[in-house]
Amino acid sequence: MQWMLDESYETSAGKVAAGRGGDGPDLVLAHGWPWSSYSWHRVIPELARHFRVHWYDMPGYGQSEKFDGQRSSLNVQAEVFVELLGHWGLQNPRVVAHDFGGATTLRAHLLHGCDFDRYVLMNVVAMRPWGSAFFDHVAKNVEAFEGLPSHIHRAIVQAYIRGAFANDIDPRDLERLVAPWLTEDGATSFYRQFAQADEKYTEEIEPYFGDIRCETKIIWGDKDPWIPIARGKALRDAIRKTEFMTLHGAGHMPQLEDVSATNIELLNFL
Repeated sequence: MQWMLDESYETSAGKVAAGRGGDGPDLVLAHGWPWSSYSWHRVIPELARHFRVHWYDMPGYGQSEKFDGQRSSLNVQAEVFVELLGHWGLQNPRVVAHDFGGATTLRAHLLHGCDFDRYVLMNVVAMRPWGSAFFDHVAKNVEAFEGLPSHIHRAIVQAYIRGAFANDIDPRDLERLVAPWLTEDGATSFYRQFAQADEKYTEEIEPYFGDIRCETKIIWGDKDPWIPIARGKALRDAIRKTEFMTLHGAGHMPQLEDVSATNIELLNFL
C-alpha cells in the first residue's frame, strides 16, 4: 500500500483530499504545518500491513482546497477532523498526530467529544509558547511577504522546511513537501497560515490534558530544532498517564528522518 490521494470530501472549510488503505483496525494520521499527508508516505506501507489507515491533507494544505478568505486555523482544523471521522464512519479510531495535528486532534478529543482507541502525539504543537522566531516575524509582517517574486518565495519555503530536520532526507521528499506552496494559491495559503496562528487555540485545551480518555504515547525526536524535547516532557507531565519515547538523533520529522524507529514505536504501541 502506497500513499496516494484518490478521495475528496466536501467540508465546512472546503474540499479535502484524502486517501486510505490496508486492513485491520482503523488508524487516522493527522499531519501538521507546513506539511501535508505526504509527510506520512514512508510509514504508511508498514502501517497498512496492520491497520486500515486513513490520511488527508488539511484544508489549505497539500492537494486540498485553498481559496481567498479561507479559514484554516486550528479551531477550524479540529472541526474538519470531526467531519472526516463522520465521512469515514469512524467512532473510536487509533490516531497518530504530528506537529499542529496534535492541537487539532486534542481539540477534537477534548472539546468535541471524539473518542480514540489509542493515541500517539509525535513532536506536537500542544502547549504555549509555540512558533520559531521566524514564524513570529512572518506572522507580524504577512503583507510584506505576500507577492514576493516566485524564486524568492521558493527559497523561503525551502529554507523554512529544511529547518525542521536534524538529518538529511531524500531530496525528492523535500521537493514534494515544498511543491504545494509554490502555486499561486499555495503561496497565498502559506502566508495565511502564519497570519491565522493563535496560541489561544492551545491555551483553551491545556487545562484538560489530564482528561484524555485513552491510552496515549508521546514520541519525540530529541534533536527537534523547532520544538525542544523539554516541551514534550512538559506535555507528558500534564497528561500524567502516558508513555514517553525519545527518538535519539531525530529532528522534528521522525517519520521521514528515522522511518524504521518510528514504525517500531508506532506498531509497538498501536
